[in-house]
Amino acid sequence: MFNHTSSILSLEFLVVVGFALLLQCNASSFYDNPEQDPLPSSQGADDELHRKWDAEWTFSGISTFAHLKHVKCLSNRDVPFDIGVIGAPFDTAVTYRPGARFGPRAIRQASARQIPYDSFNHRRGLNPYRSPYTIIDCGDIPVMPFDNALALRQMSEAFLELGSRTPALLNGDSPKPKLLTLGGDHSIALPTLRALNKIYGGPVAVLHFDAHLDTWNPVKYSSEWESPQSEFTHGSMFWIASNEGLIMNGSSVHAGLRTRLSGDGWDDYVDDDRQGFLRISSDDIDEMGTKGIIDAIIKRIGLETPTYLSIDIDVIDPGLCPGTGTPEPGGWTSRELIRIIRGLEELNVVGADIVEVAPAYDGTGEQTALTAAQLGFEILTSWVGRGMSKMENIEDTETKTGSSGSRRDEL
Repeated sequence: MFNHTSSILSLEFLVVVGFALLLQCNASSFYDNPEQDPLPSSQGADDELHRKWDAEWTFSGISTFAHLKHVKCLSNRDVPFDIGVIGAPFDTAVTYRPGARFGPRAIRQASARQIPYDSFNHRRGLNPYRSPYTIIDCGDIPVMPFDNALALRQMSEAFLELGSRTPALLNGDSPKPKLLTLGGDHSIALPTLRALNKIYGGPVAVLHFDAHLDTWNPVKYSSEWESPQSEFTHGSMFWIASNEGLIMNGSSVHAGLRTRLSGDGWDDYVDDDRQGFLRISSDDIDEMGTKGIIDAIIKRIGLETPTYLSIDIDVIDPGLCPGTGTPEPGGWTSRELIRIIRGLEELNVVGADIVEVAPAYDGTGEQTALTAAQLGFEILTSWVGRGMSKMENIEDTETKTGSSGSRRDEL
């Protein structure tokens, strides 16, 4: 009898304890029904929504470069910016493998791990996406794929439109916004240089990373069928730009060259010399090292010369970056190129492009697009870093001299 009563009491005790535990679990259960939570108050409701839903993971969200705000800048002048990322999906001026029209999309997708709140660049000590500079993704130029002459006009007008606007940071280091263009084949450099010539009132230096010269006279292409439009290719755009007076003769550089030349001699180099480029070959890195190449480029261009930076992804060896239209074995590594780009921050780069990414030929790991996205990150970091250094120098000068320009009386 005693044992039976004890068993009943033990059972009742277990039921009570179990019920208590169930209530406790329900109070803070992982499976709580969110509909039972109280609704946020109307006061500050928008802030609450932003805090809860604005964040994105690296793998989520609409694909923009580094998850930046997307604005169709060409049809919207109401959103000022300091740096715009713009796509130029054009590839109908190539001489070998097409497909670079899909480059902007691939580079944006590969930049997904560059979350703005998680992109502190340790080599420079700053996060370019959380700085005084406004950086946005301006979308793509709607380039005509059926008419190269019209496409050239479209791109020229687009770059001039965006590059002529007033920047968001009025006391920044640049009087105009800067554009990072995602190509597209390399011919997009011609409309960019035409726009920069009008914006800055004269020629600019060109810093050209590429396996190929791209200063070829169009008549070198072996065909009896010619037209004015056929002269515009991704291998002749600097020849055209030079003849139009868009490039500073004597202040420009090719780096990473390893191409074959046309004909039976040195005529291509003679033409290139006329256009005033310094040539640094891919092999030169073995003797000069990355620092030697950086020093040679700075010595040639100078630190204040307005410079256009143009990076053909085929400057990197195709074993590392196969996704390109005219691959040439024997190129630099991605690490070497990134190191060189980092060392050139002090140059006065007024515009830049990353071109010839053709994802159809890339590996399953998207290594070409990933490298292009990292190069974009380094360019943006250098722009912001140089600009902030300039602003700090101006502030230091004003602090020492006073706002009137005369030295302060420290007594």
